[in-house]
Amino acid sequence: MAEQFQIQIHDNGVAEIVLDRPPVNALNAAGWHGLAAAIDATGKRPEVRVIVIRAEGRGFCAGVDIKELAADQGLIISVNAGNYATFKAVHRNTVPVIAAVHGFVLGGGIGICGAADIVIAADDAQFGLPEVDRGAMGGAAHLQRMFGVQKTRYLFFTGEMIGAQAALEARAIERVVPRAELRETALAIAAKIAAKSPAMIRIAKEALNGVEDGNLEDKYRWEQGFTLQAYMSPDSAETRDAFVEKRDAKF
Repeated sequence: MAEQFQIQIHDNGVAEIVLDRPPVNALNAAGWHGLAAAIDATGKRPEVRVIVIRAEGRGFCAGVDIKELAADQGLIISVNAGNYATFKAVHRNTVPVIAAVHGFVLGGGIGICGAADIVIAADDAQFGLPEVDRGAMGGAAHLQRMFGVQKTRYLFFTGEMIGAQAALEARAIERVVPRAELRETALAIAAKIAAKSPAMIRIAKEALNGVEDGNLEDKYRWEQGFTLQAYMSPDSAETRDAFVEKRDAKF
């Protein structure tokens, strides 16, 4: 299996994990499990002080590989487990995680952003969670961590996208920059954090997670249970078939 991401560790303690699975960075089941393991292991390396997750190509991440699921519905259990492990590896990492996103940020891309400590977006970024239109559930807990309750419900029910500037105005992300400056900006912020006491930053990360309202992982796991329920409906299969066949779903 070709690698679906790369890792680079800089001398200042900043690690880059770069999604790279053309054409849209939609990871398959193995990719999500591999990414989760890589994020977790990278954060545990003593020389790593901050992680930046970004992507090559047309957009940050289009979520899961719908074509893989359409060919084998049984993979939904493995995909769910891989998503859960990835988002947990980001949120519960021992070091801060910065998501630097561009283009489309969908499904699993929202999960990464919602689990991250800081989100930097290119001015072309578009955030969305089209789970209803794919016959699945999940990701709303992470979207709600960014946007709040009512905006999350609007985006989840309608499947509409929200642009980087609107996301900034909603205080869902930290900064919007021109696409050409995205990596440089994210690495500069990471370097600023990496220059501080690694012991203090690791303590701060754990402390900040502890004062959040509720448990993000438990909320997401609750949602995932409804994905299995959704998959029992013929409507769920119709949404995926329509996506693969590039047509409108019919209900």
